[in-house]
Amino acid sequence: MPHLNDMLESANILFLKKQFTDAISIYKKIIEFDPNNLIAINNIGYALSKSKDYQNAISYYNYGLQQHPNEKTLLINKISALRKMTMLDYALDSCNIILSKSPNDLIVLYHKLRILYALKKYEQSLEICNKILLLYPNNGDVLFDKTCNLISLDRNEECLKSLNEAIKISNKFKLKAKKNKIFKKLENNHTFINLMA
Repeated sequence: MPHLNDMLESANILFLKKQFTDAISIYKKIIEFDPNNLIAINNIGYALSKSKDYQNAISYYNYGLQQHPNEKTLLINKISALRKMTMLDYALDSCNIILSKSPNDLIVLYHKLRILYALKKYEQSLEICNKILLLYPNNGDVLFDKTCNLISLDRNEECLKSLNEAIKISNKFKLKAKKNKIFKKLENNHTFINLMA
């Protein structure tokens, strides 16, 4: 039997080549010999998620969390899989577990703002946007998320100001606004028309 580190390296190479089925097979063999191997457990879950098998990915993340309670990487990857399955309340619970210990974790805050937005909790999502923007004021993605929350709350003037800031960071946000149905209600707004020009 090859050394576990060699197997792990082989599985990781297959994973990077997007050969998920072969990588998963090797990760499972590693777990047979080392049931607590955090890297193998997490990578199986991640490979399953990449294969859109979110339910089984979550099962591996849960198994890993039994071995390694509150392991942040497992929790974050579980949040992603839960979001993909639209199990938003469970994803939100996992976010709150991490944020209770690391209140400024950018990745988790970003997941949480998206979850709250999907749950139509726009005020709460907006609060998270503002918190992230205090830490990272030039984060265009979060500025755009803020814009979407503001328009959902009918705070159009603030929305346009935020959209303008996002567009100054990257023109991709102009394209995103043009494609997003939520901005339809601004199609006759002179400021919005100028921003889209």
